[in-house]
Amino acid sequence: MTIPPIRAPGRVLTAEQARQARALHEERADALTAGHRERRARGEKHPVEDFLFSYYPFSAARLRRWHPGWRTAYDPAADFDPAGHGIGGDVQEAGSRTWYVDVPATTPLRRADVGRYLAERSDALRFMVRLLSASSMALRSPQFGCFGLHEWAMVHGLRPGQQRHEALPLRLNQAETDAVVERERLVCSHIDAFRFFTPSAAPRNATQPTRATQMANDNPACLHVGMDLYKWAMKLSPLVSSTLALDCFEHARQTRVLDMEASPYDVRPLGYGVVPIETPAGKAEYVRRQRALADRAEELRGRILGELEGLPVDAP
Repeated sequence: MTIPPIRAPGRVLTAEQARQARALHEERADALTAGHRERRARGEKHPVEDFLFSYYPFSAARLRRWHPGWRTAYDPAADFDPAGHGIGGDVQEAGSRTWYVDVPATTPLRRADVGRYLAERSDALRFMVRLLSASSMALRSPQFGCFGLHEWAMVHGLRPGQQRHEALPLRLNQAETDAVVERERLVCSHIDAFRFFTPSAAPRNATQPTRATQMANDNPACLHVGMDLYKWAMKLSPLVSSTLALDCFEHARQTRVLDMEASPYDVRPLGYGVVPIETPAGKAEYVRRQRALADRAEELRGRILGELEGLPVDAP
């Protein structure tokens, strides 16, 4: 498959420009993951801040890898230090870089290996583009009536010690927590949240989401759909820029805060607040914050799709 040529608005970075861009990215990534890396070295876990590293299969080291995006090429000299050693986390001994290709030019250039990505991941690329497009507010009206009850449904009917976050106490006792689930209407539409419902809670949901129905079900306002933008940005590397991936990571981390503050767990000892969705005031607060997160998710979704424009997504 032919690699799409670099045309306007494509960019070409000098070695120095590419080194500076990589350094800025690595500095930002290191700052965002410092707490996680320090806890991991001590063998500790944080149920809010470390969630993204257990829920999604991406390490802090992978998040740190710099990608300028498929439209940008750069001087391969940027991938070496003054001693001639490869830098950047994925530079091989021979000087090549995983998922990158050197293209002939007056000055050697390196860019994302679009041809290989399309050859090996075309089905995944088509799925991601279709899913992101289908879950945009332009095509689907956001729904704001779930109130984060998925986390409550994940502990319904459990005995003490069976909760997913054993280190966190429930904010209400188990009977009170179960009562919230039983009196509220469960309308979770996201398969990766629904699949963790307890056997007693799952039948109470308005629908039974499956992987096959995800394309039709993903709600633009869903917290998990918004967090998943980080997953898609990482899976789309190196086609999309690492700047966008970090923006999605930050959004996912912010979304996780609301996810847990509205959950049945008491996260106040960790320095967080409470969104008591079992009350009218708590529901209103949840929707207010959910709307702001949904708007930010819509912006990020549009940026991901925008960075993919120009690729032959429908190529076999």
